[in-house]
Amino acid sequence: MRSEVLIASVGMPLAAPPSVGDVLIELGLVLLVLALLGRLAQRIGISSIPLYLLGGLALGKGGIIPLRAGDDFIAVGAEIGVVLLLLLLGLEYSPEDLRDGLRSTWRAGVVDVAANALPGFAAGLILGWTPTASLLLAGITYISSSGIIARLLSDMDRIGNRETPVILSLLVMEDVITAFVLPVIAVLLVGATLAQGALAAGVAIGVVLLAFYVAFRLSARVSRAIHSRSRELLLLTVLGITFLVAGLADAVQVSAAVGAFLLGVTLSGQVADEVRSLLPPFRDVFGGLFFVFFGMQVDPRTLPPVLLPAIALACVGVASKVATGYIAAAIAGIGRAGRWRAGYALVPRGEFSIVIAGLGVAAGVEPRLGPFAAAYVLALAVAGPILMRATDRRRAP
Repeated sequence: MRSEVLIASVGMPLAAPPSVGDVLIELGLVLLVLALLGRLAQRIGISSIPLYLLGGLALGKGGIIPLRAGDDFIAVGAEIGVVLLLLLLGLEYSPEDLRDGLRSTWRAGVVDVAANALPGFAAGLILGWTPTASLLLAGITYISSSGIIARLLSDMDRIGNRETPVILSLLVMEDVITAFVLPVIAVLLVGATLAQGALAAGVAIGVVLLAFYVAFRLSARVSRAIHSRSRELLLLTVLGITFLVAGLADAVQVSAAVGAFLLGVTLSGQVADEVRSLLPPFRDVFGGLFFVFFGMQVDPRTLPPVLLPAIALACVGVASKVATGYIAAAIAGIGRAGRWRAGYALVPRGEFSIVIAGLGVAAGVEPRLGPFAAAYVLALAVAGPILMRATDRRRAP
């Protein structure tokens, strides 16, 4: 929309908007591709996520069958998918579970920053990038993908595993740290003052603290207010509040996923039970759109020049995340098999890494940042599910 307004303002002709028929045709093709890839994944016994990502590559710019008319709808559907994935994940845990998890994993959170951000910063400097571009690469290598990991934990039936609260606690800590750093980076990239960046970060952290307070102190009251005997009214109410909370969180530079997750933690009792039975079909459809859209944002033609250094850094990223998850699970008293599962579950990078790269690309800090981030994230988004499946043969301790 902003690009169309800009073109109109300088007197250039606007391209005709796609017809409703074109949008529906492309959306139908995307859903059929999802169905076919999902069936193939079932047949060969792997997670569907890597195939969805590769399918997105084929349907995006530079792909085999590039789609354009339905881009906006698929983008919105992708955001809804992440929100629903994290909402349902939050419904599996009580505020007490989250509080205990954060208390027990804060030391591992420090390890997470050191083990995963520093290699990215060092790699940027080695490649000859500026300190600002290297800092952005540190953010890309640091944060795991909440959306991909949430889907994998559900697909592999790991929600009840002892290591899963540890994984979730680390994801929440990463998102909270990113909520503090991202506004500062965004403000500095456009030439604003450090004080303005600090103010934006303060607002973001205030919103997170408020969400934690509501989750810990007002859970029962919120659940009673939302509950309805009508499944239709309950679903409308929960979805409305979820999108509102996620949108407000995103507006103040906090992850929409964090907002949805904390809302899920807040809901309890009968409300949580009924929502868990109502939402999975919506989550699965929109979650599939998220992974396809993620792949569609990567132009395959930009990948070859940066592929080797990106894959080398991805190998470092696998090792550092596995070590982080292993240490975190060990601190929490989890058995050896659970430690390895926690480590491999943290490997995928995703939506936040792309957002951070997008800030740098928009500011023009480093022309190679976008393709490098795309290759790095795609490699780990595909490798993560495969590595998790390799550890899934062991039973939870």
